[in-house]
Amino acid sequence: MKTTLAPIQERPVRRLARVFTAILLILVPAGCQEPETLGFTPREYLGQVCADCPSVRVYVPEASEEKALGRAVNRSVREEVIEWLDYDEVSGASDIPEAIRAFGAGYRNLREQFPDEAIGWEATVEGVVALESDELLSLKLDGYIFTGGAHGFTRTRYLNFDKKSARELDNRELFRDLPGLEALAEAAFRDSQGIASDAEINSTGFMFEDNQFRLPDTIGFEAEGLVLLYNPYEVASYADGPVRVVIPYADANPYLALSAGMQPPA
Repeated sequence: MKTTLAPIQERPVRRLARVFTAILLILVPAGCQEPETLGFTPREYLGQVCADCPSVRVYVPEASEEKALGRAVNRSVREEVIEWLDYDEVSGASDIPEAIRAFGAGYRNLREQFPDEAIGWEATVEGVVALESDELLSLKLDGYIFTGGAHGFTRTRYLNFDKKSARELDNRELFRDLPGLEALAEAAFRDSQGIASDAEINSTGFMFEDNQFRLPDTIGFEAEGLVLLYNPYEVASYADGPVRVVIPYADANPYLALSAGMQPPA
């Protein structure tokens, strides 16, 4: 008599192993994908061209607004440009074209009041993606404005964003060890400016308040390293120009709150 063997039942452990295998097959490809970068389109804004109009040009990267990060980036860039063009801090502009129109109206009002003294105004803002990593996005904005006087004024700003939380970071949020970074930055500053470690920080003509080193208002990230940039008048005269110090990532990384692993912009 033939004996019919009952089919072997799959044990729960084996079934569970197959479930885990299926999950891994789904997750592993996703984990190997290239880090996602934010899409940008260059955007240019020009002021009206006429005899009574100032020269205005704004050229900045505009992010895709499909995600919260893109919306946050565009909002910060917009606010920065508006602030730059708001020479008398009363325009109340809500977007870049409105800020350009208000800047032009201010110039025409001045010409009406002082027709023999008014000199042509000028304003430019140019922005680029300075660096984008898996966690961090840094935009650089260079601005120039002239509204009369002996010379115009130049300023550079970096806008730094946490890509995960989709928000702009202030300078203190960039570092996990601020005192350590300050010590590293002072050593780098002294080395780049030829100031001995035992000399006063202002011994060569700088103008740090109370003769104490401090970080600049402008801090950003570029391919070459962490950038510390003192704009004119911050610690030196206008004639001296900006003071720029770069700390290589090999030295700066232990103090950074977010990774600046490199994805240099195209």
